[in-house]
Amino acid sequence: MLKHTHLKVSTTKVLETTDLSGGPGPEPLFTKLDIQISAGLTAVTGDEGTGKTSLLRLLAGDLPLQTGTRPAVDALWLNLSLPGQDEDTPEQVWATLHKHCPQWNAGLQDALVQALSLQVHLGKKLFMLSTGSRRKVGLVALLACGATLTCLDQPYVSLDQVSIQVVRDFLNDMADHPTRAWLVADYEADPDVTWRSEINLRISAL
Repeated sequence: MLKHTHLKVSTTKVLETTDLSGGPGPEPLFTKLDIQISAGLTAVTGDEGTGKTSLLRLLAGDLPLQTGTRPAVDALWLNLSLPGQDEDTPEQVWATLHKHCPQWNAGLQDALVQALSLQVHLGKKLFMLSTGSRRKVGLVALLACGATLTCLDQPYVSLDQVSIQVVRDFLNDMADHPTRAWLVADYEADPDVTWRSEINLRISAL
């Protein structure tokens, strides 16, 4: 069951789906969803196994639809553990994604490298990094990508408190953006972030 609550009024729709069905397996995890995503910040919340990651991937176009429509929109979701990229350096990860993100913000990338203390890791391959540092590499990519719809999947996992605050401050700076949207999936909505709406996922009772 999906509950969509609008906490603030927004006039700019970034994405609107109709009769959307799909999921990571042959059987749809979601069926006949009509979702409207407005500019600003939307929290996607729910317990383990409710489909937070799958919903982000569906809305970002990372999973195919089984039914329904999802208008084409510049969107990005990443697995922040960056699987299959053990031999890449952070700069190689960003350079590859940059090619597919025309609105990439190189200045923001550099600022995030400093704020997240990644300077000392730039020449290292990902397999040499801690889980937290590796996820920071993915976060830099998502925050600097410039996508109209950016999907962040549990962005605080394995981060130190200083880095969590960096991400939180970034999100709050984007809270009133007029044309871009950020979906942030986690078990609960961060009370220190200014959300525009919340999508709460629940396992339906039998």
